[in-house]
Amino acid sequence: MNRSIVFFGPSRLLISAGLMLAVMGCSGHPGPAPESASDQSSEAARKVDAQRVANADATPEEWLTHGRTYREERFSPLDQIRAGNVSDLGLAWFADLPTRRGIETTPLMADGRLYVTAAWGHVLAYDARTGELLWHFDPKVPKAYARHACCDVVNRGVALWGDRVYAASLDGRLRALDRDNGQVIWEVDTRLNDHDSYTITGAPRVVNGKVIIGNGGAEMAVRGYVTAYDAQTGDEVWRFFTVPGDPSKGFEDKTQEWIASTWTGEWWKNGKGGGTAWDSFAFDPDLNLLYIGVGNAASWNRKVRSPEGGDNLFVSSIVAVDADTGAYRWHYQTTPGDHWDYTATQHMILAEIAINGGQREVIMQAPKNGFFYVLDRQTGELLSAEKYMPVTWATHVDLETGRPVEAAGVRDTDEDRPIVPGPSGSHNWHPMSFSPDTGYVYIPAKVSSGVYRDDFVTQRRKTIWTVNYEVSKMIALPDEMPFEERAATGAVLASGILIAWNPSTRQEVWRVPTGFYSGGGLLSTHGNLVFQGDLSGQFNAYAADTGETLWSYPTQGGIMGSPISYSLDGEQYVAVAQGWGGESSLPFGAISGPQGMVNISRLLVFKPGGQAKLPIVETQEETLEAHALAAASPETIENGRALYNTYCSVCHGGNAVSGGLVPDLRYRIGALAPAWRAIVIEGALVEAGMPGWAPFMSPEEADEILAYVAHEATLGHQRGEKRVVRR
Repeated sequence: MNRSIVFFGPSRLLISAGLMLAVMGCSGHPGPAPESASDQSSEAARKVDAQRVANADATPEEWLTHGRTYREERFSPLDQIRAGNVSDLGLAWFADLPTRRGIETTPLMADGRLYVTAAWGHVLAYDARTGELLWHFDPKVPKAYARHACCDVVNRGVALWGDRVYAASLDGRLRALDRDNGQVIWEVDTRLNDHDSYTITGAPRVVNGKVIIGNGGAEMAVRGYVTAYDAQTGDEVWRFFTVPGDPSKGFEDKTQEWIASTWTGEWWKNGKGGGTAWDSFAFDPDLNLLYIGVGNAASWNRKVRSPEGGDNLFVSSIVAVDADTGAYRWHYQTTPGDHWDYTATQHMILAEIAINGGQREVIMQAPKNGFFYVLDRQTGELLSAEKYMPVTWATHVDLETGRPVEAAGVRDTDEDRPIVPGPSGSHNWHPMSFSPDTGYVYIPAKVSSGVYRDDFVTQRRKTIWTVNYEVSKMIALPDEMPFEERAATGAVLASGILIAWNPSTRQEVWRVPTGFYSGGGLLSTHGNLVFQGDLSGQFNAYAADTGETLWSYPTQGGIMGSPISYSLDGEQYVAVAQGWGGESSLPFGAISGPQGMVNISRLLVFKPGGQAKLPIVETQEETLEAHALAAASPETIENGRALYNTYCSVCHGGNAVSGGLVPDLRYRIGALAPAWRAIVIEGALVEAGMPGWAPFMSPEEADEILAYVAHEATLGHQRGEKRVVRR
């Protein structure tokens, strides 16, 4: 199926002027509707090219690419806001975003305009001074496509090049938009086909006139790859597959033939390999090397995908390719033969640091597996690998072989096997930051653990997820655990830690706890500051050298996105997008639901002396009432529990407890029961995002899921459960 089809033409997806008011930027009060895009920005959009991005340090007032520079440091040279006066920071303006799902974006700022994305792949442009909305593009992704997404319908940002904005949407489409008005210039479907569960949540990058994009889906049986498209035309320039395909169909090149020798069995049937590049890239223009962070294998459990072992290249690897051709140059595999969902898609940073008395040009990463890696970025030579968080799956990394030394029995998952970190990792997608002033890398780390136990469900029945572990061991709590203990248990099992790490000395300098699950992405500045939001709704500034908390602003809702800083008219601003969601809100509902969080999706912009005020967000508390459904037999409930964990838990949460982004079925189980088969089997609510599951289960099995959810509703009522929801 040919997917390199480009659509040119005016957008039919721009929202009406009336809807634009709903997402209008505010300075404490609504503003007038903009008359035309050309009237709303005080500067004309200048073309973004390689020289402009490469010279980013000469123009620190802008933020032109995802990590500000190709090095992805996320460091701002601006210093008007500094440790001594950050307490003067106030809200300059805010804008409500048009979705109520997780917000993971990094805004970009060029020529007085802020470009930001929201869930599903919405793109919005604002006047960076005033917050006036310039335009809004809605990709119109069918809500039922969320079934194909691992961890919420998030989007991490756009790219700028020439006079265009490049943005991807959840359904795998990449678009070039006009920077002035948001109209579609070209559109391409990046997927290999329309039946595998490919998604895009990451931000594109543009290097040498080529738009670089990967994809997600390695939990759902896909083959990973990265594609470069011509920025002007949308034509495919090259494609690099991160895992090999079916050998009987031939290999695309010698690299694919070679890496196939590191696999065994029929991986192309049992998960298709995975290895999706769903987030991080970096680029060295001098070496012309593009660095790709590669994700976990599919299935997670190596016993299914590669039963005789093997390293399974290039899963869980950093891969360097020629930016112009996509040709392989070198790789380093952080977790050979990944068995635990230890992706290497986490943020990568290029820097020059002192090692053993000399300066080295390096690439650095803190992937899920708990080790901090420093590599020579020209050759891939391993320079250091140290634990930055507790790790039990390996004792250390052997610097001679470059391989981890695994702990005894760590792959013996035929019985309960507690392992640290768990599948959510010691650090997930949340970007780090590197300050050349302090020489520290700032890591949004997290406490994580998991119990791995084999469950070869994909060999028994048709599924979407291909984990092949017992899901309940990873996301559920004991049914008998009292309600008041669940929030506290969640805070212990999953909590964030901000770490300052010295990559030259290979040791931690300071750490600060950041609350439930994980703090957001990071920004460091020349003002000796580190900015980060957290899920409790605080946006914080820390002293970059000591970790002292210097300033905190209550934003009313959780923050996951990454801050940036820019300057206009001699004033420095700090911008961050907020909106709780992501994996903590979906499969981990059993521990996030009791935290009582709600989603508030906004763009927040601060400056010294800012006086804007956030409006009150009204919430209410709801009690889980008793229902009148008859109790099912223990056997039916346990059958339903197994089916629920296989098909429903990744969205509706462990123990049928929703984190709050999607409906908590227990609260409406009595009302839903009469239409249960129509909803679950026939897809009666597909337009609302609930697809039908007829290809995967029988009506009788759907009834068993109903019995299980009703059972959990009864237990929740008996525990006196309550939840907080927005009015």
